[in-house]
Amino acid sequence: MFKSLLENKFVRTRAGLSALALAVCTFPTVAFAQDELDSGDTAWMLMATVLVLFMTIPGLSLFYGGLVRSKNVLSVLMQCFTITALASIIWVVIGYSLAFSTMPSQQENVYSLGSFVGGLDFMFLRGLTADSLQGTFPETIFICFQMTFFIITPALIAGAFAERMKFSAVLLFTTLWLVIVYAPICHMAWSGNGALFVNWGVLDFAGGTVVHINAGIAALVACILVGKRNGYPQKPMPPHNLTMTITGAGMLWVGWFGFNAGSELAADGVAGMAMLVTQLSTAAATLAWMLAEKIKHGKPSALGAVTGAVAGLVAITPASGSCGPMGAIAIGLASGFVCFWSATALKRKLGYDDALDAFGVHGVGGIVGALLTGVFAAESLGGQVAMGDLAGGSILGQVTAQGMSIVFTLVYSGVISLVLLKAIDLVIGLRIDEEGEAQGLDLAEHGEEGYII
Repeated sequence: MFKSLLENKFVRTRAGLSALALAVCTFPTVAFAQDELDSGDTAWMLMATVLVLFMTIPGLSLFYGGLVRSKNVLSVLMQCFTITALASIIWVVIGYSLAFSTMPSQQENVYSLGSFVGGLDFMFLRGLTADSLQGTFPETIFICFQMTFFIITPALIAGAFAERMKFSAVLLFTTLWLVIVYAPICHMAWSGNGALFVNWGVLDFAGGTVVHINAGIAALVACILVGKRNGYPQKPMPPHNLTMTITGAGMLWVGWFGFNAGSELAADGVAGMAMLVTQLSTAAATLAWMLAEKIKHGKPSALGAVTGAVAGLVAITPASGSCGPMGAIAIGLASGFVCFWSATALKRKLGYDDALDAFGVHGVGGIVGALLTGVFAAESLGGQVAMGDLAGGSILGQVTAQGMSIVFTLVYSGVISLVLLKAIDLVIGLRIDEEGEAQGLDLAEHGEEGYII
């Protein structure tokens, strides 16, 4: 994705002739090729946008909803649904501007303010018209496409503190986190020349750092601060409806093609390869998780199979625009085994209550995928990046750049999430009271029940 976004500031129709002239001087082969609307790219990006929105509602909603106890199913569905509405408004008011507008200082040096966050030029989508272009399709579609990423990321976090966090606290945290954490990380990865991760040479095609590591570490911090569910881990808390969860997982798998292939921002060969490697990684991770369960527990489970699939989808996300088919299988196998370990052994050893394994799958899977992107992007290993174009001109250099972005995201998102959650706890409180938790969040927070018998 970030390759295409390097041209964003130069192809906005409303930027005028001066910006176009600058584009011609700076990117002569691109400016002439991408200043006209392409109906094929437009149609594909419309479809990709719908697919990514489909991932949250209904995909993630059903996936998470089936994993909680029946008394909390509506609370999870409500969180995903409301986050979709809330994030949409925040995105057009300020999120898009902070993520994709640029400051003059962005071009000055790698550590200028503009390399970390955008400005306020595009607040309230100022200057946008129906004729504004992003490359070869309308900018309105690009805004909607990026909005769907903005929506699903905080919804992923909600899985960590499911069944015990106040609805009001969820919404306040989502609002602050999207503006202060997500938008800057998105800017660093995808806003073009001068942005921090771009200057480091980081490869993050569709959101390994921006979405998964970012959400994963915030989820870990949140579940620790909110505390364990009453009775965990002594009291069994099995999923109440695995049929719902498997249905949601299937929707996530299908929708992820919009997530990854759509991030090319064009209907071309790179998008096709992104689709292929997404399928292969997901399949490999599913089989790896099932094998790990067979070895450890004697039989594979349906829950394990779908969780493995999500791990494979997560891990291939940053690599989907640069690795090849065999690299995708390797990434899928690695993520299946490593995420199985993190969601079972690591969680038990450290004792945190990541209710729906948001950190164990998205955080850890994102780290695995981001690191292995640096390996399997190389042409010598079947990838699409020539050795000379890797960061530092080598696989080691690229892995180092990937590692730098991982560490930065973990520290930035982790620390800011901690501060935000602490502040919210002081003001309105994070956790529902014991009576409400025992009753279930459906009744306690929304006055409704998911099932009437």
